[in-house]
Amino acid sequence: MAKKSKKSDHTESEQPQNNNSNNNNNNDSLQSTVHVQDLYKNWFLDYASYVILERAVPALYDGLKPVQRRILHAMKRMDDGRYHKVANIIGHTMQFHPHGDAAIGDALVNLGQKELLIDTQGNWGDIRTGDSAAAPRYIEARLSKFALEVAFNPDTTEWQLSYDGRQKEPVHLPMKFPLVLAQGAEGIAVGLSTKILPHNFNELIDATIQILKGKESQIFPDFPTGGYIDVTNYNDGKRGGRVRVRAKIEIVDRQTLIIRNVPYGSTTSSLIDSIIKANDNGKIKIKHVVDNTAEEVEILIELAPGVSPNVTIDALYAFTDCEISISPNCCVIYEDRPRFMSVTDLLKASTEHTVDLLRRELEIKKADLSEKLFFSSLEKIFIENRIYRDIEECETWESVIETIDKGLEPFKKQLLREVTEEDIIKLTEIKIKRISKYNSFKADELIRQLREEIEQVDFHLAHLTEYAINYFAKLKGKYGKGRERKTEIRAFDEIQVSQVAAANQKLYVNRKEGFIGYALKKDEFVSDCSDIDDIIVFRKDGKFLVTRISDKAFVGKDIIHVAVWKKNDIRMTYNMIYFDSKSGKSYAKRFNVTSITRDREYDLTRGGKDSKVLYFSANPNSESEIVTIMLSHGCKARKKKFDFDFGTIAVKGRGAQGNMVTRWPVRRVVQKEVGESTLGGIDIWYDPMIGRLNFEKRGNYLGKFDNGDLILVITKDGNYELTSYELTNRYDPDAVLIIEKFDPETVISAVHYDGENKNFYVKRFKISTQTPGKPFSFISPAKGSRLVVTSTKPDPVIEVEYLKGRPKKEYSEKIKLNELVDVKGWKARGNRLSRFQVTYVGLSDNADSESESRIPPEISGEAEQLNLFEK
Repeated sequence: MAKKSKKSDHTESEQPQNNNSNNNNNNDSLQSTVHVQDLYKNWFLDYASYVILERAVPALYDGLKPVQRRILHAMKRMDDGRYHKVANIIGHTMQFHPHGDAAIGDALVNLGQKELLIDTQGNWGDIRTGDSAAAPRYIEARLSKFALEVAFNPDTTEWQLSYDGRQKEPVHLPMKFPLVLAQGAEGIAVGLSTKILPHNFNELIDATIQILKGKESQIFPDFPTGGYIDVTNYNDGKRGGRVRVRAKIEIVDRQTLIIRNVPYGSTTSSLIDSIIKANDNGKIKIKHVVDNTAEEVEILIELAPGVSPNVTIDALYAFTDCEISISPNCCVIYEDRPRFMSVTDLLKASTEHTVDLLRRELEIKKADLSEKLFFSSLEKIFIENRIYRDIEECETWESVIETIDKGLEPFKKQLLREVTEEDIIKLTEIKIKRISKYNSFKADELIRQLREEIEQVDFHLAHLTEYAINYFAKLKGKYGKGRERKTEIRAFDEIQVSQVAAANQKLYVNRKEGFIGYALKKDEFVSDCSDIDDIIVFRKDGKFLVTRISDKAFVGKDIIHVAVWKKNDIRMTYNMIYFDSKSGKSYAKRFNVTSITRDREYDLTRGGKDSKVLYFSANPNSESEIVTIMLSHGCKARKKKFDFDFGTIAVKGRGAQGNMVTRWPVRRVVQKEVGESTLGGIDIWYDPMIGRLNFEKRGNYLGKFDNGDLILVITKDGNYELTSYELTNRYDPDAVLIIEKFDPETVISAVHYDGENKNFYVKRFKISTQTPGKPFSFISPAKGSRLVVTSTKPDPVIEVEYLKGRPKKEYSEKIKLNELVDVKGWKARGNRLSRFQVTYVGLSDNADSESESRIPPEISGEAEQLNLFEK
């Protein structure tokens, strides 16, 4: 608002003028008023844009956030090949970064821990254990050779002023590598976030080469912490995707597990905390957890007595941080705005940018070489034609320039460009000593070399794609060693949480009053259960329901059966005889309950008001049974007592009426005899992708399994093992050679290499140690011993190649193993395969490949002495 004018000795004629002036000032003030709401709107947009562009999201071109870019720029300015204190690097970076030293220090440690752009020295912490780095004054760093090669070139760098205008800093570093995909990135901005997972160095280069060749490529995350990863739903790194990451868990014995690494984003401390929490909540049962992590991760888990290690592994994946889910969200700054894209599109854009940088470098190099060639030619003309003598009579500088230019006139057509005054000035600066010792031969040689280099650059420009492919291939050859994939890609099985949860509660029932729960400790005990189980309840009135376990719940009076319910359990069959009040008849039925709506009542009778259950039994393996039915004494039936066999009726749906048993009143029904399972054995399949058994027909069919049946497993390390057919069993798909239903009469044929006496042996044996869950090695324990070929077929044939005679010639022979050696014990060494130098052993092509394995000898250790190689 304008200030009020003070009283003064103005004349009357001046008063109106002053009033008009005040009104104008008031109008200007009102027009310039800005509402706080508008200010907030503009300021918030400015803040959001700053956080997105300048702090949280990496740029597509160099894969760096501004603080990371400034750190690398400062380190390049300081670079002298030696290590620098991190505190010193932070101080230099503060010339470019308008934030505190803590932010710079954290970003620098994060870069150093990725072990790609920065060589570190000192205690930089450990991403596996969560240990932080030492103070900046105690640790040192320098740029890696890789960073110096791919990230810096002042000629192709676009520069801008720093925040205070005192220094120059790069807008983007000329990064000739898909850095953001190799390192990964994570950031939370205003209104958006980014999460780009790290990928394998060598695989990125291979995929880039495929893109340059015009072929499709696909890349998947690879984490420095190792472990397993399921990329089924990766969605190419876009929003909505998801990857599952698991730690590697090994079974040492029946009471001990070892965790060999931690999932990406977790630490040993957080992992152990999650295990202890799951144990305290009763989800798993363990005795002790010990962290033995040193150079390698090793977390020792001691199990409680009677706990299955396979079930515990599933429970660890289900209830602890041994398995985590990560949702990628690939967002980068592209053309000064955030852009969501897939990792494939990001890699293609990065590849195009790298090719453009290589082209610009070649063009700059060509320009430099052309300039050197021009001046070398100019100098040669100036000296060999003794033009310098013509300036001896010149008295002014202008006449000197003019005389030299006139002397060069006949030769200007031979030069690459026009001669400028600056070029002539350079000629005048040549010293007499250089002119006197000028070597024409060396000058011609230099010019020839320059022309060859220019031709080479022109060739690279004409074949830019091939040049880029060669560039990436050299990067892989130079820096790819030791950067092999650490995370193993696997398809994970879906773990049924209710099946692996530890039984941490006890189920009780009050049948008369109709209550169930784990708090009814004075009532009838039913079974152990977990606090996430579903409970199925059947009542006398022919109704049933399924409800979640709780401390106490009313489910209806007159309970006749209560148990833990398992979804999709087709083996559990219920046998029931009920009285139908509508017709006055009694019916028998057999049914399964595989799926329901929780807490909804279902009627198993025909719906009559006074219908009731006369007999009920639950049979876990679909057993049939014979019951004795006793009719009422007052009925007119001739036979008042008879047997009924449930095996004579089929298993149908729970809503089926059933088969009529009698039209007379039933006094009592009692069980007489339990029969065999009417379903027969269980069909089991083995899924080699995930190493698990299943009922869903995934993978290889193993056969029908009944009580007492076992599974035979033979692994690459020369062990055999018998296991049960429980779905909770776990098998290493990379180690399994043969997995099939065990037959005691099966003969196992094997060719193995004995590392002690450097010979191949053949053996055939039957399994006599039928101890489930314990592996037995049937090859030599000597170092270098290995299993070469194995088969469970009755007549396996192998192909053997060996060297014989002088000079040695290669011979090939097919051998029937059952004719070469008799069946002996599993500990026997067997017969020697050949007395000649064996170079190859493999199963014949005629053999059935479903239950065989072929492992050609490797060129390593003792095998080198035998000149073994894979055919």
